[in-house]
Amino acid sequence: MPVAHRRRVMVRPFLRRPRHGINRRPVVVMLALAPVTMMLTWKLSAWFGGDALLNVYGIGVTTALFATFLLAFGFYVDPATDDEATALRTADLPPVSFLVAVKDEVHDIEACVRSMAASRYPRLEIVVVDDASTDGTAEVLAALASEIDVTVLTMPENVGKKRALVEGFRRATGEIVVFTDSDCVVSPDAVEQAVRAIVAHPEIGGVSGHARALNAETNLLTRMQDSWYDGQFGIAKAAESVLGGVSCVSGPLAAFRRDAIAPYLPAWAGDRFAGSEFRFATDRQLTGYVLGQYWVGRDLIRRYSDDPLTHEPAVARVWRVEYVRSARVSTVVPHTVRSFLRQQVRWKKSFVRNLFFTGAFYWRRGPLSAALFYGHVLWVLLAPLMAFRHMVWLPLQGAWMVTVLYFLGVLFKGGVWAVGFRQQNPGSTRWRYRPLMSLTSSMVLSWLLPYSLVTLRRGVWARG
Repeated sequence: MPVAHRRRVMVRPFLRRPRHGINRRPVVVMLALAPVTMMLTWKLSAWFGGDALLNVYGIGVTTALFATFLLAFGFYVDPATDDEATALRTADLPPVSFLVAVKDEVHDIEACVRSMAASRYPRLEIVVVDDASTDGTAEVLAALASEIDVTVLTMPENVGKKRALVEGFRRATGEIVVFTDSDCVVSPDAVEQAVRAIVAHPEIGGVSGHARALNAETNLLTRMQDSWYDGQFGIAKAAESVLGGVSCVSGPLAAFRRDAIAPYLPAWAGDRFAGSEFRFATDRQLTGYVLGQYWVGRDLIRRYSDDPLTHEPAVARVWRVEYVRSARVSTVVPHTVRSFLRQQVRWKKSFVRNLFFTGAFYWRRGPLSAALFYGHVLWVLLAPLMAFRHMVWLPLQGAWMVTVLYFLGVLFKGGVWAVGFRQQNPGSTRWRYRPLMSLTSSMVLSWLLPYSLVTLRRGVWARG
């Protein structure tokens, strides 16, 4: 469709109310606990000597935390399991393309591709793009292609994950396109659940699945990450989903309508930031194109109008982007401190880059969505400053009690997330690792944001 004739449709985001009513119990509990917790926070701070900045910061974080839990436990409904989705017959679901890009993942790619092929979806094509691997991945893919129905594309030179996926997309024919990462194992029904959610709800442009750690039992670090993943998907994304604005459809399992992303893929592949090509922000940036295409899509398409993808039939609209709890996927998480920190630096860089893109329009998606999004942004930006203040500056001034209060607040927040984990995973004892993850985030990960800013232009494809 010529750029000049591309239509735009305005569909206001709305809060999805559960068909069978609000889950009143968690709503009542959260509304009762929130003011009590804030009052105790204020009183405890006064007992420790008082600190106005910590009071304001603590109350702000607590408010955001309770609001997130309120939305997730009181309002969230899985869009793949509601009445509209379950009424769909599997035979009536559209053809789907399942894509993965890989670079030097010889130990993980076979399990990934076999799990893709084991998907219980009747009309599925699988496309694997080898981005010039040098570790034996190509040989593994060749053996798989001779055994199962999978298309393997081999890039002659390394082009980066985004460009590799776009090349795979050009070969894809499905009405819905599903992406996964090369170190993931997808549940057999995950694709169908994601597709059901999209097909049953015409206002949904993309969905994120639910990821857990595939190698959770390896050591303490992987157990901590597993408890963190469950909350980030099952609670944080669930809260965003209620408002139709999941800000990051994560790589382990991401599904989109073809017409919601096709015209913007050239811009995604050619993304530049701070004067150079930016290979990070794959998940967040693609999600941003779905969330903001009504306001920024026309300029992106015009900029890359020489690419055939920009002329695919599409209608720019304010899509809902949601989370599908029943679409399960497991991913290999870093098991060493070095690889974990490298991953977190990449994620911080992606956050910074995406902030300049998504942050420019997200306020248009409604006050509740905006409050959740910009509140999180403010927390991330303030985290290193608060860590420095309470772990370095105040102790040097002799204000040790305020530092103690700061860490008590961190443990309290981690404890709330632990309760959320236990609520969603009855019988599991992994909730006990969640407070440790909160401590790690405050004591270690918050310091990575300044480093990520300094090294923003330094980037590689691999996750190691």
